Amino acid sequence: MHRNPFSDAEITRRHAALRTRMAALDLDVAIVSSPENIVYLTGLDHWGYFAPTMLIVPRDSTPVLTTREMERVSIETMVRAADFRGHADTTSVAEPAADMLAGLSPNRTGLEMQSAGLPHALAAALMDQAPGTFTDISGLVDDLRQIKSAEEQALIRRAAAATNAATAAAIDAIHDGAREEDVAAACLAAMTRAGGEPPGFGPFIRPGTRLGEEHTTWGHGQHHTGTPVFLELSGCAGRYHAPNGRLVHVGPVPDADAAMAEVAKAAFAAVLGALTPGSRARDVYAAWQGVVDDAGLAQYRRHHCGYAVGIGVPPSWTGGNRVVGLRHDSDMEIAEGMAFHVLSWLMGTGQGDFFCSDTVLLGPDGSEVLTTTPQGPISR
Repeated sequence: MHRNPFSDAEITRRHAALRTRMAALDLDVAIVSSPENIVYLTGLDHWGYFAPTMLIVPRDSTPVLTTREMERVSIETMVRAADFRGHADTTSVAEPAADMLAGLSPNRTGLEMQSAGLPHALAAALMDQAPGTFTDISGLVDDLRQIKSAEEQALIRRAAAATNAATAAAIDAIHDGAREEDVAAACLAAMTRAGGEPPGFGPFIRPGTRLGEEHTTWGHGQHHTGTPVFLELSGCAGRYHAPNGRLVHVGPVPDADAAMAEVAKAAFAAVLGALTPGSRARDVYAAWQGVVDDAGLAQYRRHHCGYAVGIGVPPSWTGGNRVVGLRHDSDMEIAEGMAFHVLSWLMGTGQGDFFCSDTVLLGPDGSEVLTTTPQGPISR
């Protein structure tokens, strides 16, 4: 977080791909406000995305990035392929954006209506003040991000190395009587020492008694024998993530959980086999579900068995508010260069509990698992 992780050639390629899609939609201008998509198109890696930021991309001239004036130094340091126009805190980003659109006189402008970076009042003000008509381009840049270039894959591998170090350290710190804060501290220290940068969210580390508290993390208690510990975390490099998850038993692993571990790992392997170019997301989920069904758990269903990962801006590593899942009803085509956080989750089955998850990159030789901590069962 202080430099642009992408080469000029990489940014140029991305802009060209966006403009090709703009031409197909007959758009004169595209306004990008999703923080993840602005990272993708500019390389701006900072925490200033809490304030609305807009990247205005004309079809045939230099893009302009506009946000608070106080971000000028960071933007001028990192952003090479866009001009900057700041605004005072007493004004809205809609005002300079509308002024720029007035100068461009577009007939059709694309706007990310579903972006977490575009509050409703801001969108309404912009559309009221600016000329021309507006059309929703939510998902346009997100789709471009699904296929990872060589530069992106290198960043995901760096993130995975930090994930591996952090996961190992967290597991080593767990024992009967271990303070939750000490396990978290060991995890974060190892992640940082391994080259990890601040992740989109997490790490999620909590006792099994709080398993159902999605997206919460450590507290002020202690871990004890007989209660498993949930780990889900990701290293980060240049805003790219490589999550994994493990279930750590404090003390002996119950026989039922050990048996369920074999089912979960077999289902994970089935996903790896199904992640092939040209297959559909629904086929991948069906491969996972098939193993689960064959194990006598036909009643057990999940909303997905994984989701696409890459760029993530706090508070998420999922790439924004559109979670691209490997779902039973998804027609998404799998392609080389995609990366997924694959989850094999069998918790609350009534016949034993286990889960494991890893980051998987689809390369020319098939699925490659980038996070390498043993899946378990793990006993501490």
